[in-house]
Amino acid sequence: MASAKSITTENYKLFPSPRNRHRAIFQHEVFVPYPYMLIDLESYHFKGQYSLFAAYRLSDQKMGQLVTLDLPEDEARFKARFVPD
Repeated sequence: MASAKSITTENYKLFPSPRNRHRAIFQHEVFVPYPYMLIDLESYHFKGQYSLFAAYRLSDQKMGQLVTLDLPEDEARFKARFVPD
């Protein structure tokens, strides 16, 4: 079993998705409070790079997922199209 290393930022404790093509935290972040939802980022057809993390938000101790995106238009696209199950 592979062990994922956590990354701690000012706001989150993050666990990278093994499906990430880009192993970076990008400038534009969207926290979704659905820790068990499958988010298929490839289906959004973003123009820039992106990554997904399981996330623990430090400010309120809430679990969820963090989508990080390289381009602001990709952030807007995700927010407009994301519908929780």
